[in-house]
Amino acid sequence: MNPLPFILAAYAIALVVPATLGFAARARMRRAERRLRAIDPPSARRLRARARP
Repeated sequence: MNPLPFILAAYAIALVVPATLGFAARARMRRAERRLRAIDPPSARRLRARARP
């Protein structure tokens, strides 16, 4: 039996799992940024930053 299918499967897993986790993390980050903008617009943050001594 040739070990090539197992080697290819290992490489596929090594590429697919991190890519999937990366895409999921980016989606969570976008969702969090959208929620933050909804409750605290960037203009309000700039005004608060200027008011600080």
